[in-house]
Amino acid sequence: MGRRRRQNGRKVNGILLLDKPLGITSNAALQRVKTLFNAQKAGHTGSLDPLATGLLPICFGEATKMSSFLLDADKSYQVVVKLGVKTTTGDAEGDVVSQCEDVNVTQKQLDEVLSEFAGTIEQIPPMYSALKQNGQPLYKLARQGIEVERKPRQVSIHELNVISFQDDLLEIYVRCSKGTYIRTLAEDIGEQLGCGAHVAELRRTSVAAFDGNKMLTLEQLETMLHEHGFDTLDESLLPIDSSLVQWPEIKLTDDVAYFLKKGQAVLVPKAPTQGWVRIYAGQERFLGVGCILDDGRVAPKRLVNM
Repeated sequence: MGRRRRQNGRKVNGILLLDKPLGITSNAALQRVKTLFNAQKAGHTGSLDPLATGLLPICFGEATKMSSFLLDADKSYQVVVKLGVKTTTGDAEGDVVSQCEDVNVTQKQLDEVLSEFAGTIEQIPPMYSALKQNGQPLYKLARQGIEVERKPRQVSIHELNVISFQDDLLEIYVRCSKGTYIRTLAEDIGEQLGCGAHVAELRRTSVAAFDGNKMLTLEQLETMLHEHGFDTLDESLLPIDSSLVQWPEIKLTDDVAYFLKKGQAVLVPKAPTQGWVRIYAGQERFLGVGCILDDGRVAPKRLVNM
């Protein structure tokens, strides 16, 4: 038998709310944070384009088991849309493909068009996206000048409000379901207004229950490390279960918790009748997540090892 490869770094568990800077990929931001924490294991929860800034939750250690739930969560953004200019990528990084000399959009027109995008809508994913066609990311095909047919997808726009509107710059707040392409939303709004548009600035302000109030920048993390060491960095992490506060919690006695940790479904008095639940042993020790079976028992789905 081969020897297990020893993992370098510290065992760190928890969630960091990073304020991703402009101009770097989400993965590059993740690697810098992982290095700062000298962490064995870390992953991010849904990419932001290099052009985008804002909330990028980073899961360390056992928290990575919960990252898929953050990927599936609702998110919100502040977006500056430049009217009158269409680009190849739908954002400011692309080449200009068409320009409208005179953007003359009234508030009434804008309100009417935005109301069409509230609720459940269909979007055609952009060519400049990480979606794959026959194993090849679409953006790689797009860079070769190849365009392929993409199937429309249903997404939900829960809120779409105007923050400011002046001349050819429209700033909006969007709260939406997973899988929503903000670049596509901006382009479609521009199309409906008859002038074209692209995303000039994009900032993510929330993911699931997390908002931007506890975000930290890379510079702040570097200062904390240099001035106070790892202890202060670790104190900046949120508990693993903070990503799941929207789910009901159930508390198990130590005896029942023993069987659940062995992978067995357990009967819990007064448990919810359906859906996902957070599971605790005693009053506070988070065990992981489970779901309610048809017979009312709680089945473990993802347990943490702490």
